[in-house]
Amino acid sequence: MDIKNAQLEVDNWIKTHGVRYFNELTNMAQLTEEVGEVARIIARRYGEQSEKESDKNKDLGEELADVMFVVLCLANQTGVNLQEAFDKKLDLKTKRDHDRHHNNEKLK
Repeated sequence: MDIKNAQLEVDNWIKTHGVRYFNELTNMAQLTEEVGEVARIIARRYGEQSEKESDKNKDLGEELADVMFVVLCLANQTGVNLQEAFDKKLDLKTKRDHDRHHNNEKLK
C-alpha cells in the first residue's frame, strides 16, 4: 500500500470507527507517547538497558505501526499529502546525500 492509500484507509477508519479525529494537539501528544514506546523497546532490546520481563512480549512492529497511524492522522487533519511530501523529501535526500554517506569515514 502506498502512503496516499494509507491516508485514505486511516481517514475511512476514523469516519467509520473513530467518530472524528482527535484535535491536532491531542494527536501530537499521542504521537509522542507512541514514539516513547518505540524508544523503550529499542533501548532495552538493542541498547544497553536491560529488558523488563513485562516488556519482552512487546511487538516493535505494532508500536511502529501505532506511530504511522498517528502520523497519518496528523497529515490528514492538517491537509498534508504525505505521499507528495515523502517523494519530494526522498528526491531531495537522494540529490543532496548521494555521495555524503559514502565519503563518511565513520560509516566505513
